[in-house]
Amino acid sequence: MRMDLPKGLELQERKQQLKVISKSLNFLPERGTIKGHELHIYFLSSEGVAYLMVCACSLPAAVAFCFLEDLRWEFTASFENSAVALATRPYPFLEFDSVIQKLQQHYNQSGGPSLGVTLAEVQEELRASPPHILTMEDVQLSNGAANGHIEQPAPSGQNQRLEPVSAPGILSLVLNIMCAALNLIRGVHLIEYTFQDDYEGIWNVVAFLLAFVCCVCQCHLYLFHSSLKKLKSFTLLTIIILCNTFLFGLRNVWQLAFHMSVACLSTLLCLNRKLLDRSSDCGV
Repeated sequence: MRMDLPKGLELQERKQQLKVISKSLNFLPERGTIKGHELHIYFLSSEGVAYLMVCACSLPAAVAFCFLEDLRWEFTASFENSAVALATRPYPFLEFDSVIQKLQQHYNQSGGPSLGVTLAEVQEELRASPPHILTMEDVQLSNGAANGHIEQPAPSGQNQRLEPVSAPGILSLVLNIMCAALNLIRGVHLIEYTFQDDYEGIWNVVAFLLAFVCCVCQCHLYLFHSSLKKLKSFTLLTIIILCNTFLFGLRNVWQLAFHMSVACLSTLLCLNRKLLDRSSDCGV
């Protein structure tokens, strides 16, 4: 079945509607259909990335969602989550357009899935959990909620994205990785002497390794959205300060000040990094 689209006013109208939909994705279901007279819009959201398509209404919904699932598989295989989180400019994944064209050509020729997703699996999933059928009025209502005109429940954290990483944020990540590496090296090096001569030094090993884990967690908390961010940030900061205080003697005052300062900087930047406004979001 061809996925080529008829040219006309409805196609142009659908293209304009895609822009409206993209601003409301945080407030829409993860999977849905917006029906038109001759053209339908299908969308799928997963791990902070949304996949949308316009196709003829004669195309079965299962085939459309197969295409979107294949597209998701290809995008996930091509880009890490960190690349999506660090995207700062509009249309940062233009090189992915060749993959889209190749996949569309495959569907036009074979009319079926090309990757791990099978039509039967998608049909079964759609029967178990049918996609939401929406109208543009529903989308515009959601868009009003996104702009603060209508009260709406907060979207799930899975589909939320943060503002682009700033220059101080990159600096804090580098310093945090440095601190984590220093903690890991000191901890592993200390293990050898601890188990040979001084079993009481096991708590020093625990302090170094715990500080290492907290530094890694701070990096993750800065890069990705998480619920209870404030509580987690201050908990990690407190643990790092306590670990370094316990290690006084194995580290001098300047070393302790460096590690604690980096932890404080990371906490501050983590708390100040806000959720991305969908109206200024970057497209694929």
